Amino acid sequence: MSKLLYEANPSVWRTHPFGTLVALLLVLAGAYVALTAQIPYLSALLEGVSLPVWLDIRYVGYALIAFGLLRLLGWWLAARFDQLQIHEHEIVWTHGFLNKHYTETNMSSIRTVRIHQSLLQRILNAGDLVIFTTGDEPELAIKGLPRPNEIREHIKRQSAGEA
Repeated sequence: MSKLLYEANPSVWRTHPFGTLVALLLVLAGAYVALTAQIPYLSALLEGVSLPVWLDIRYVGYALIAFGLLRLLGWWLAARFDQLQIHEHEIVWTHGFLNKHYTETNMSSIRTVRIHQSLLQRILNAGDLVIFTTGDEPELAIKGLPRPNEIREHIKRQSAGEA
């Protein structure tokens, strides 16, 4: 295989910015509920209500922590098992954990490289990469890659024949 020029994984924060923030807030809120056994604004309403002995408010906190951490862990694992490598003569995209999918694209067959960045992605220096070879359907589409303009420059340089 030829020399490796670039290697990246999609970023959890860049791929799911609001979801990551919500998951982190769920973990923090769960920790607060688990430590204090109070749910803000709701504990005052539950004061006069007799709850069953087995029902402890702390369980709500534990559930929030577990849900937030499992969501973050799932996104992190998905990002770790997706990888883009740019070599001198080819691009290799590896996707999946149990079922692996490999897509190898020769640099000389690349017709168009498209980068899409929303405002938030521009702030986070991330973007979605779409590569077209022959035909109207994209050969490769990857969301949430860091430094997308650097990727585009590597591809342009290598497909133009520079080394």
